Amino acid sequence: MSIAIPLAGLTVVATLIGGQVGLRFSSHLQTLLALTGGVVVAIALLDVLPEGIESVGDLDLATALVAAGFLAFFFAERLLVLHDREDAAETLSSQRVGILGAAGLSAHSFLDGLAIGFAFGVDSATGFLVFVAVIGHDFADGLNTVSYVLRRSGTRQTAVKWLTIDALAPLLGAVVGSQVEISDKSLGYVLCVYCGIFLYIGASDLLPEAHSQGSWARVALTALGFAAIFAVTRLAGV
Repeated sequence: MSIAIPLAGLTVVATLIGGQVGLRFSSHLQTLLALTGGVVVAIALLDVLPEGIESVGDLDLATALVAAGFLAFFFAERLLVLHDREDAAETLSSQRVGILGAAGLSAHSFLDGLAIGFAFGVDSATGFLVFVAVIGHDFADGLNTVSYVLRRSGTRQTAVKWLTIDALAPLLGAVVGSQVEISDKSLGYVLCVYCGIFLYIGASDLLPEAHSQGSWARVALTALGFAAIFAVTRLAGV
């Protein structure tokens, strides 16, 4: 059995711990959103985007795919939210957007696991570097998923369900990555699209809500989220 799979199991634990923190402090959701918003945008800009551009090998195409991901999520959200303006329908629409965002974050976690599996296929040193980068922000992935779903639907049951999916996604990705091959360019296309999605989620949904009322503590938490992801990506050499 590839070492990538048991290591990916550790990312499951990290994600669940992050999610439990989000659930435990759900009464301070706006403060948590300040941190998670910074983390999501930083992951998009400092982690997903560079990998996507490098894999695609064409800057113009890569940025077009980022824009496509951003606009696709924007239109999906507008279609869901603007379908009906009645309160009950708005609540349902908000839940659907929350599910859409949680699915995007879970897909990113799957790609994290996929990267671990692929990296160990290259050599152990590369695999461990990728693993360090992944586990470094999987804690934040759990926190992000819970915060985003609670922000949109307000139900802990839905948040727990998507936290479980998000936690298991990298393990599944590592299993697949250890067994199959995919071209770097194809993976780059996916990464660029998800970069656009994460930029939209962070900049349009999380950060405005977190900073709807002035608070220097929330500003500091947003900066801390950026700094943490910057440190992880630089230390891991990604």
